[in-house]
Amino acid sequence: MSFFRKKGLFILLIGIILLVVLVGYSLSGRDGVTLPEQMMKDATGGAQKIVSAPVRFVKGIGTNISDIRNAYEENRQLKKKISEYKGMDYHIQKLKEENDELRAQLHITESIRDYTPIQATVISRSPERWVEQVTINKGKHDGVKENMAVRTADGMVGKIRSAAQFSSTVQLLSGFDQFNRISATIARKKGKDVFGMVEGFDVESKYLTFRIIEESEQNVKKGEKVYSSGLGGKFPAGLLIGKVKEVKPDQYGLTETALIEPAADLYNLNNVIVVDRSLETDNATDEPEEGDDGQ
Repeated sequence: MSFFRKKGLFILLIGIILLVVLVGYSLSGRDGVTLPEQMMKDATGGAQKIVSAPVRFVKGIGTNISDIRNAYEENRQLKKKISEYKGMDYHIQKLKEENDELRAQLHITESIRDYTPIQATVISRSPERWVEQVTINKGKHDGVKENMAVRTADGMVGKIRSAAQFSSTVQLLSGFDQFNRISATIARKKGKDVFGMVEGFDVESKYLTFRIIEESEQNVKKGEKVYSSGLGGKFPAGLLIGKVKEVKPDQYGLTETALIEPAADLYNLNNVIVVDRSLETDNATDEPEEGDDGQ
């Protein structure tokens, strides 16, 4: 036992001495690298490459996934912005149309002096009476009264049917019948003016009927414009109602009835003008016909 223990101690001592010698040799200044060191470095480098390759691959996949996610998010944000820009373009176009309409109305109200304009906005349209009535945001508080004419920049659209304090109901020309008439005229530079009554609306053709009185000249032509005459005492003269599209004689051939295309779009109303006539109804130059409400 003693022999083997001494032998083991001797081998351990020799090993320590060799290790110290090798460490000292490796720490001393040398120009070259020994073969064992080269082999060790090559083996270590190869192992590092083998280990690092999958790590780099997995890391690259993670980076690609992150890039794809970022690209997807950026694409989603860009699509959202494009959608917003499209909405803004539509909004800008609508604002431009409204601005042009208001500018046209302002020009009209500056050039016509025989009535006081009350600017109003359409706030609703009755579903059950879609072609007959709309509601505006001005009422008695703003000076609106029943039977006042209502127009747009293009022409007349109807009259005030009823007025509350802060809103009013407008009866459109498309809702007129034989009991709601407008004293109208075709003014001519040459020849006699034509007088008559606008009464009724044909929903199918979307034309007004203009019944020409017997005393008027009967040669009404297509394309002639029809205006309010102002003779009824409620509407001022010169409000454009529409233009003649067709002329039909009555069954006896004594009078004519013209079909009038409204000048204003009765189905697309946003801003209107309520006509507060400056003339008193007592100054009317004629009396309305029997059954006429004197407009």
